[in-house]
Amino acid sequence: MKIGIVCYPTFGGSGVVATELGKALAKKGHEIHFITYTQPARLDFFSENLFYHEVKVASYPLFDYPPYELALASKMVDVAQSVKLDLLHVHYAIPHASAAFMAKQILATKHITMPIITTLHGTDITLVGKDPSYEPVVTFSINQSDGITSVSEDLRKDTYSQFEIKKEIEVIPNFIDLQRFKKQKKDHFKKVICPDNEKLLVHTSNFRKVKRIQDIVAVFAQVKEIIPAKLLLVGDGPERVKIEQLCKDLEVEKCVHFLGKLDAIEEVLSVADIFMMPSEKESFGLAALEAMACEVPVISSNTGGLPELNIHGVTGFLSDVGDVEDMVKNTLTILKDENLPKFRANALARAKEFDISNILPLYENYYKRISEQVKGTLKV
Repeated sequence: MKIGIVCYPTFGGSGVVATELGKALAKKGHEIHFITYTQPARLDFFSENLFYHEVKVASYPLFDYPPYELALASKMVDVAQSVKLDLLHVHYAIPHASAAFMAKQILATKHITMPIITTLHGTDITLVGKDPSYEPVVTFSINQSDGITSVSEDLRKDTYSQFEIKKEIEVIPNFIDLQRFKKQKKDHFKKVICPDNEKLLVHTSNFRKVKRIQDIVAVFAQVKEIIPAKLLLVGDGPERVKIEQLCKDLEVEKCVHFLGKLDAIEEVLSVADIFMMPSEKESFGLAALEAMACEVPVISSNTGGLPELNIHGVTGFLSDVGDVEDMVKNTLTILKDENLPKFRANALARAKEFDISNILPLYENYYKRISEQVKGTLKV
């Protein structure tokens, strides 16, 4: 098939999933056309089946804000016509679903039928989409999609509860490439960070309030009082300055390392003993899945889609949001020498269930089903 993929090209979860999905589809022989404003961060290799189409937004004195949605819809129309796309798969509802609807209507005037599939990733529903400024358009655009998928059952339920969605939402979970995300032999790296064989806790995110990184530091401060430990914080964002100050206030700054944004996160995960994700809300928890694939057990909150991924007492532990004391207890349980190997093995086994080789056919079958439904509607 010839598939157009629309996504945010940044390091965020929706952009990562969209890009990795496109790359995997290209390997299977599908022709994939990425449509976005800059080359996706994970689109890092050449393939004869991968193409990138840049959305350029003209700037005029009349516009206070560049009309990206209009430029995106125009580019969708252009690509669909020029390469004869079979369908458009848009990731993240805002503004991609509404732009896709506009493109579909324009293409219809040219007697071109274009199936549209929208994948919901999380904050497009749980945060941004609920805003009164966007809700009517989000609801309309989702309902106008020919197919709708969400990355977890929890997100599916949230979507139905917060929006008047009249169509069936298919749950297709996020996935992992186990060829890339796997435990690597990085003993030299571990020795540099933990020269005295300290236990290593790791967290990766965009450092927003919803990630509750202050809970990680609070947990670490207590764990460190009991066993030697270090903490690596990977990423950057608006909460970083506050977290750095908190580390000083709790007098753990010498044992906490801020690594900033990293591409090869799997190298860091390869030396970790615990992955921390105490988020206030996670639609799925892709970063936790990447850690599990590298044999790292997870300490997480029990919110959103996390209980669907992190199995309590098996791959790690779940705690109520903000329950630092419970997270400390659970972290110490995993870090016992007699427990850690078992949790590591369980984490990897669980990650294998989400290997891209298992999830990719779900998308391929869904593409086929939606395309056939649209064609069937036309015949009727």
